[in-house]
Amino acid sequence: MSETVIELEGVRAFYGSVEALKGVSLTVARGEVVTLIGANGAGKSTTLRVISGIVRAREGAVRVLGRDVRDWPPHRTAALGVAHVPEGRRVFARLTVEENLQLGAFLVRDPKEIARRMAHVFELFPRLKERRAQKAGTMSGGEQQMLAIGRALMSRPQVMLLDEPSMGLAPVLVEQIFATVAELNREGLTVLLVEQNAHQALHVAHRGYVLQTGRVVLSGDAPALLANPEVRAAYLGG
Repeated sequence: MSETVIELEGVRAFYGSVEALKGVSLTVARGEVVTLIGANGAGKSTTLRVISGIVRAREGAVRVLGRDVRDWPPHRTAALGVAHVPEGRRVFARLTVEENLQLGAFLVRDPKEIARRMAHVFELFPRLKERRAQKAGTMSGGEQQMLAIGRALMSRPQVMLLDEPSMGLAPVLVEQIFATVAELNREGLTVLLVEQNAHQALHVAHRGYVLQTGRVVLSGDAPALLANPEVRAAYLGG
C-alpha cells in the first residue's frame, strides 16, 4: 500500500464567521497527482491553505508526511517538504528571474546545490533561462507561472500544492504547464492540484475530489470522474 503523504480528516476552517470547509476529508499518496475540482467558492484553495498552514483548521486532523501540522506556521510546513504555488503566481515583481529562484532555496546554504537546482528549473523551463536577468514583473502571465513553479521547485519539495496554474493563460501555455506537471510527477513529485480547467486536470491526475460549498461530494479515479455524467454536466461542458 502506498504511503499517505497528505491526510485531512473532518477539517473545518473559517474566514471570520464564514465556514469555508465543512468537514473535509481526503488523502494523497506518495507519487500521486490528485486534483480538487469544483465551482468558485467551493473550498478548493482553502484546502491547500490549510495544508500549508496559511489558514488554520479549527477542527479536524491535518497530517503531512506523517506529521500533525494543524498548528504549524507556514515556514515550518515548507521546511518539512511542502511547496505551495498560490493562485495568481505572486512572484516578486521587482526582482529578476534568478533572484526569485534564489529565494525559493532560502533554506539551502551550499551555492553549488543552489546552482544544481536552478539548472534543473532551467531545463524544465528554457524560457526562464533566456530571461534570467529580466524583472519578473515585466514577464507575461505564462512566464510568471513558470517562474512560480520553478521557485517552488528550488526547495526540492516532496509535495507541491498547485493552485490554478492555468488561470489566464493561452491554450498553448496551458498545455506546457500541464506537461510540466506530468513530467515532475514522473520524477517522483507528489502533486495536489486545484484547477478551474477540470478537463485538463483530470487528464493529468490519478484521482480527484469534487468539492461543493466546503464539502467533498464525490471522489474517484480520474477516468471515472471524467465519465461521470454529473461531473461532465457541471464541470466539463456536458
